Amino acid sequence: MQAKILVLCTGNSCRSQMAEGFLKSFDTELTVYSAGTNPSAQVHPKAIQVMREAGIDISKAAPKNVDQFLGQSFDYVITVCDHAKETCPVFMGAVKNRLHIGFADPAEAQGSEAEILAEFRRVRDEIKKEFKTFYEQNFK
Repeated sequence: MQAKILVLCTGNSCRSQMAEGFLKSFDTELTVYSAGTNPSAQVHPKAIQVMREAGIDISKAAPKNVDQFLGQSFDYVITVCDHAKETCPVFMGAVKNRLHIGFADPAEAQGSEAEILAEFRRVRDEIKKEFKTFYEQNFK
């Protein structure tokens, strides 16, 4: 089934990029974008690394501002962080479904390199699990 989905967070450098990557890997018929309410300068290198470990290349992705999508219609707008949920802008186009599937921000992880990578992997695996469930409930 074709559907147009926007995954939204604050920086568009970790969680929303990972969710976009997983959704695209589940079904090439889906049209998936991700954006941020306050986009970062680049996709977080550790997000790229842990997604590569999962067999998904997001190295060519770049953070985008949600403003460029406000005039478009979407089947789903999904926020993945509380801040984006609270500040989600009004879309001029029709949005059929708004969902919130929240995750901790791995970019805020502290500790050793191994501990930080472990947090990125944990959040990646959580995103994969939750978005697989979303996909199976809505598109299978």
